[in-house]
Amino acid sequence: MAHLAAGLARRWCPSSLQVVNFPVVQLHVSLRAMRASHTEFENAMNQVKLLKKDPGNEVKLKLYALYKQATEGPCNMPKPGVFDLISKAKWDAWNALGSLPKETAKQSYVDLVSSLNSSSKSSGQVEPRADSKPPGYETLVVTSEDGITKIMLNRPSKKNAMNPQMYHEIMLALEAASKDESSITVLTGSGDYYSSGNDLTNFTDIPSGGVQEKAKNGAILLRDFVGCFIDFPKPLIAVVNGPAVGIAVTTLGLFDAVYATDRATFHTPFSHLGQSPEGCSSHTFPRIMSPSKATEMLIFGKKLTAREACAQGLVTEVFPDSTFQKEVWTRLKAYAKLPPNAMRISKQVIRNKEKEKLHAINAEECSVLQERWLSDECMNAVVNFLSRKAKL
Repeated sequence: MAHLAAGLARRWCPSSLQVVNFPVVQLHVSLRAMRASHTEFENAMNQVKLLKKDPGNEVKLKLYALYKQATEGPCNMPKPGVFDLISKAKWDAWNALGSLPKETAKQSYVDLVSSLNSSSKSSGQVEPRADSKPPGYETLVVTSEDGITKIMLNRPSKKNAMNPQMYHEIMLALEAASKDESSITVLTGSGDYYSSGNDLTNFTDIPSGGVQEKAKNGAILLRDFVGCFIDFPKPLIAVVNGPAVGIAVTTLGLFDAVYATDRATFHTPFSHLGQSPEGCSSHTFPRIMSPSKATEMLIFGKKLTAREACAQGLVTEVFPDSTFQKEVWTRLKAYAKLPPNAMRISKQVIRNKEKEKLHAINAEECSVLQERWLSDECMNAVVNFLSRKAKL
């Protein structure tokens, strides 16, 4: 939830505190304890600023709510409008604390920060070095070996959800791979997921031009992104290492082969989110499977198992999860030894006749989606989804 995080970051570790006054009659028994609690509270706020790992939006909402409760008491602000997603999420988190005493909220804040520090120190011992990523990519790990360029989605804590940065980086990586010395290019994911699709908190990052500008920019980005897959000149292979959702599924129709672990699933919940198909799936899915099977996925949101997806032609072959990586990469290394120019030319012969049509379909899908993103139906569906995710 990267963009919601940006909106919260300014408020989860405030630099100033409201002074809390206590009756004079209590000073002789509690002043020392109150001062200690106040000091711990200030230290906790300073420690939050030093966290090396983003704790995630649910924790940030808790920190925000506890801070407000500790310094101001119960929620005293009017409820924001339904489309002010960031303010609404923060209001909901604060309001949910009800009449929790200030001192209890203060202690809870201190305890939560302490647990974050302990977790950060523990995880820091096993995380890979920051310099292990190639320069230029923050959301991907891109390697080239044995004639294969591997583009690995690398937001495992977010189930490899795609934010604008990942979109841009995938386009850059595909452009570079199209010109390098490798014979084939592979897209896969790190961790348990291939990709959970679009990071829906992208909707919360509203530019100065408002939601109209947001929808327009999103449609342009999506069109350019899908266009990179349509135009990619080399054999392009998807190694689906886990569940795939949304755009991660719809673009599979533009790959030359799709290999999946038997624990992978394929889900396109567009109608559930008030949206419509993308990635040229409105054309490729009916052609690959059948119009009725495509309807089940793209309109009704039916989730397919890996074997169901293979039976319907979306997946080339399914492997047992225990041997998936070994079997797939052995096969891909053998493919990479084939004459590269012959593979390029063969792909050109197979794909070129449809490229113009695919670009037209891509443009039409993006235009429709731009309208859908501005609809009340879509906005309400996304708000409901984010509200469930942000629930404390």
